[in-house]
Amino acid sequence: MASACEITPLSAFLSTNLNNRMDTYGRLGDRIKRSLGYPLVSVEIHPDQLNENIQIACEYFTKFAGYTREYMIFDSALYERDKGIRLDLLYTLANTDLNTAARKVGGTNPLGPSSEAYLETPEVVYISQTEVLSSVFAGSNALSAAVEDGIEEGELFDHTLVSQITALDTTLDNITAFKPSRRKTIPQEGVDGDDTLYQNVFDYDIMDYRKVVEVTDFEQGSSQGINTLFTIEQTMAQQTYFSYAMGNYGFDLVSWYTMKEWMDTREKVLGLKKDLVFDPRSQYLKVYPQPKTERYYGVIACYLERPIRDVIKEQWVYEYAQALSMITVGRVRGKFGQVSLLGGGALNSDLLQEGVQKKADLEAKLLEGASAGFGDSDPTMFIIG
Repeated sequence: MASACEITPLSAFLSTNLNNRMDTYGRLGDRIKRSLGYPLVSVEIHPDQLNENIQIACEYFTKFAGYTREYMIFDSALYERDKGIRLDLLYTLANTDLNTAARKVGGTNPLGPSSEAYLETPEVVYISQTEVLSSVFAGSNALSAAVEDGIEEGELFDHTLVSQITALDTTLDNITAFKPSRRKTIPQEGVDGDDTLYQNVFDYDIMDYRKVVEVTDFEQGSSQGINTLFTIEQTMAQQTYFSYAMGNYGFDLVSWYTMKEWMDTREKVLGLKKDLVFDPRSQYLKVYPQPKTERYYGVIACYLERPIRDVIKEQWVYEYAQALSMITVGRVRGKFGQVSLLGGGALNSDLLQEGVQKKADLEAKLLEGASAGFGDSDPTMFIIG
C-alpha cells in the first residue's frame, strides 16, 4: 500500500467531462475514498464493497439513461420465423462478415454502424462461429468452470481463453470455430492503412455485446413498383399545393387529412403496417405480420447501452456510488457506537443518514429531474393542456 504522505502527480488529475480520467473501477474508487477523507482518515470499506457500489450505480444509471441512438438496415431475409431477429448479435455479426447458415449474415457490404476506436485498444476478441457442447471440456477443470454451459454461436472470448480451448481440442481452431472481431480501418490520406479499429458494438471490458435498450422506430422501404418515387401521399400533397397555388381544384387541406386517416386505418385493418415487439432480455425483435416469401428492407432506430468505460465517467454514477459507500461506512461505524477516538472525538454517526438522503436525491434527479434520463431520452415535441 502506498504511503499516506505520497503525493500523486498533478497529471493524474487533469480531466474534463469529455476527456475524462475515470476509466477504471479502481480510479473511481480512489475518488470516492478521497471524498470520504482517505488517506488522512481511515475509511472502513472493503475494495469489493466499493466495486459493488460502483456496479450498482452503473446498473441503475443504464436502466434509465446512458445509451446512444443508432440505426441499422433491416433485411427481412435475416429474420428467423417464430423466433425473431437478435439485434445485439446482429449489430456485430453484420460488421464482421461472419457468414453462418443460422444467422444468414455476411457479404462484402457490411451493415450496421461504423467502428470506433477506444483510447486503450484491448487484445483481439474472438467470436464463436459454432456451438460446442460442455462435454468437450470435461477433460479440463479450468475450462469446465469457465464454459460450464458449453459455447453458443456468437459468444465473445478473449485470446487467452481461445488459446486454452484450441489447445484442448485442436479441431476448434481459430478459422472454423472462432473469428477475430477487429477490422481494418478505411484507408485515408496521411493515415496508416494497417491500423486496426474495434467494433463500437462490443463492450470489451465486460466481454459481451452492447445491449439494445429499445427499438424506437422502423421505416420500411421498397425496391420495386411505382410507389418507390410516386407515392399516394406525395400525389395528394402536390394536389393540395396546386389547389391553393394555381386555382381551386384537386384536394384541399381537409380532404388530404381525411384521405390520410383512411390510409392509416387501411394499413391497420389489412395488416400492411408492421408491428414490432422487442424483448430487451432476450434481445429478440419480432415483427408482425412475420416476413414470409417476400423480401423487403428498412431502417431500425435503436437505443444501445453505452460501454461500461463510458458509463463510469458519468458524474451521477460517481455521486451515487459515493452515496452507497457513505451508507456502507455509516453502517460499519454504527457497530462501534460511541467509541472514542484518540483525539477524544467519536465516530461520525451522521454519515449513514447523509448517504441515505443523497441516494434519494440522486434517484429523484435521474427519474424526475428537469432532464430525466440526463438528455439521453428524446425531448418532448409538443404539450397538450
